Amino acid sequence: MMYTRFAEVYDRLTHDIDYVKWADYIQSAFLKFEKDPKLVLELGCGTGSLAIELAQRGYDMIGVDLSPDMLFRASEKSREKGTDILFLNQDMREFELYGTVDAVLCMLDSLNYLTSLRDVKCVFKLVHNYLNPGGLFIFDLNSFYKLSTVLGNETFYELDEETSWIWSNTYDSRRKCTTFDLTFFLKNPDGLYERFDETHEERAYYPMEIKKALTSAGLKWLGTYGNLSFKRPGPKEERIFYVAQKP
Repeated sequence: MMYTRFAEVYDRLTHDIDYVKWADYIQSAFLKFEKDPKLVLELGCGTGSLAIELAQRGYDMIGVDLSPDMLFRASEKSREKGTDILFLNQDMREFELYGTVDAVLCMLDSLNYLTSLRDVKCVFKLVHNYLNPGGLFIFDLNSFYKLSTVLGNETFYELDEETSWIWSNTYDSRRKCTTFDLTFFLKNPDGLYERFDETHEERAYYPMEIKKALTSAGLKWLGTYGNLSFKRPGPKEERIFYVAQKP
């Protein structure tokens, strides 16, 4: 399963993500569309960094993720920060809640991991089911430009004393998917390094595909924006944000 060992190194690999800035953006979206949600659901919450940041700002958070290892780390971090977050080990394509929420988030290209439009539509329909009327659905996607050109058929690596990794990518233009082959070397307490490998895949979606999927799920598209902004995405935009609403 993806993320089994990856959870151990995920926070190190994403050290450059400014979760404070991401939380600021989400709050600015709430203000822009004149919403003041109390209960917020994050799909694909990973190790909980964003959910914890939002919980510290006063939101009641629910985090859903497919990986029990990621959620174990999220729970540890939440306890360390003194936040009370409900973490659920569920597939976002089939998630179930006990009630409805005021807003739904799906950040950091989590939806790109769904490699069929049918699965994306399943998520959107569930979001519609569990979102209160007037509630916002905010999510982002890696763009075609990023997956095909920036990441594309490229290889990246990073070496340090504790963790080293090699990230080799292959882009399939027919399937609109980029496959990431990752190899990690983790330093054990005995000083020896342990290797493990993972393969991940993301699919690119056209904005029009996403808009149609939102509409078919009964959600109203409100806007498409460039990375952490409310400006129109440029041709070389790497991350595109969407805001939708349940009527």
